[in-house]
Amino acid sequence: STKQNRNQVTQGQYPVQQATYNDANGEYTLMLLNTPAGTPPMYSTTDLQMASLTEEEIQEGKTNYVEVNGNQASLHIKPDFKIEYVHNVTETKTDPQTGRQETIIVRRESNFWTPFAGAIAGQVVGGAISNMLFRPQYYVPPVYQSGGAMTGYGGYGNSYDQAVNRYQERYQAPPASVKNRQTLRATGVTNSTRSNNTRRQQQNLNRSTGSGASASDLRRSDRAQPSQQRRSFGSGGLSPSRRGGGFGSRRRR
Repeated sequence: STKQNRNQVTQGQYPVQQATYNDANGEYTLMLLNTPAGTPPMYSTTDLQMASLTEEEIQEGKTNYVEVNGNQASLHIKPDFKIEYVHNVTETKTDPQTGRQETIIVRRESNFWTPFAGAIAGQVVGGAISNMLFRPQYYVPPVYQSGGAMTGYGGYGNSYDQAVNRYQERYQAPPASVKNRQTLRATGVTNSTRSNNTRRQQQNLNRSTGSGASASDLRRSDRAQPSQQRRSFGSGGLSPSRRGGGFGSRRRR
């Protein structure tokens, strides 16, 4: 199982200050507000559903929040809520001692992913789209890109497996998180990598998550590049037909 058991927050509804997604293992880390005294505000899980806040909820002043039930949670966010996407650039090398091929993380990059960008405007397209967006479902991010806006989703479903299957049908390849969980050896993510990631998350609390991207080099490698750059990225399969607008489209800054 990929579910985590280290959270001290196990039940309740909490406002969410920021969220991070790591494609090494598909884990979301949420920074919560109003947690009980003495309880760490970080909540991590790979079992996360998401839904867009409705226009009515937003007008009533409802803010981004998560409903926690053990290691399963549902995140309810505004259409402009940005999730920091941490992308792990991997490289397959031969271990000189064993002669076996191993996949390791050589570099990390990050960008911001807005799952429901244009969701409110998308209501005019049809009721089926509206109903889907506003009830919790599992979502798989679109293919990572190093620049520009990441919007929409690569797959969705009532179960995580269904979302993954829809992603694979669309891209003819598994999501990065699924591939990485299968190929990364346990020692591929070093202790220094984890500590760097923790420091980066703490530093992010002191800045806006509205824009920007960062990268952290684990070691120098001129050859290490993201394995795939797709131009036709970001369409959620439910976007309006007009070019450059609507839910799930790619928009340049």
